[in-house]
Amino acid sequence: MLVRGIKDGIPIGLGYFSVSFSFGILAVAEGLTWWEAVLISMTNLTSAGQFAGVTVMAAAGSLAELAVTQFVINLRYALMSISLSQKVSDRFRGVSRAILGFGITDEIYAVAMGHDGPVTRSYFTGLCIIPYIGWALGTLGGAVCGNILPEIICDALGIALYGMFIAIVIPPMKHDRKVVIVVLMAIAVSLVFNYVPVINHISAGFAIIISSIIAAAVGALLFPKDTVDETD
Repeated sequence: MLVRGIKDGIPIGLGYFSVSFSFGILAVAEGLTWWEAVLISMTNLTSAGQFAGVTVMAAAGSLAELAVTQFVINLRYALMSISLSQKVSDRFRGVSRAILGFGITDEIYAVAMGHDGPVTRSYFTGLCIIPYIGWALGTLGGAVCGNILPEIICDALGIALYGMFIAIVIPPMKHDRKVVIVVLMAIAVSLVFNYVPVINHISAGFAIIISSIIAAAVGALLFPKDTVDETD
């Protein structure tokens, strides 16, 4: 299962390398040293959170502002953790969950939830290894070599994350119309938060959380799934 997890994590790791390259460039441009940028990536695994955090630091924001920003942006990972906890094997618990919970990101969560059968410790460990390495190495590359590359290449690397999201969502949508309905519901709710007056002032982090909850709730109501006891 470890090898299977590593194989499934390779595409995510490649995508993370390109995205974190942009983070390395930004961090150094905002005054951080290369090792500070790499340290941030090695102790955090959240693209939006890291970009926002560096922006707050560069603006000399307070610790309270930094804490609130990170809480709002990364709150969705708590929901993902709760959801994923229903799919992991019975032997995946305690300290293992606490340690490996560090590796939960949007892409890793999506792949883990799409995995056939229960998610074991060995599979999830393998799934996190390459993305973690790719994220750290990409940051190092951006921090050290970012100023050497042409601007067009740096811009292209910055949009790689969106392509990765699409690559995760499209395959399941091709084979299951239920997924299509849930995805369309999430898109519709997101558009409401983006364009409807008054509520369009809600932060992007909370908008994502609410959209996810509503879409998931609609999916659960329309397409209930029986739970089955599974072992590692």
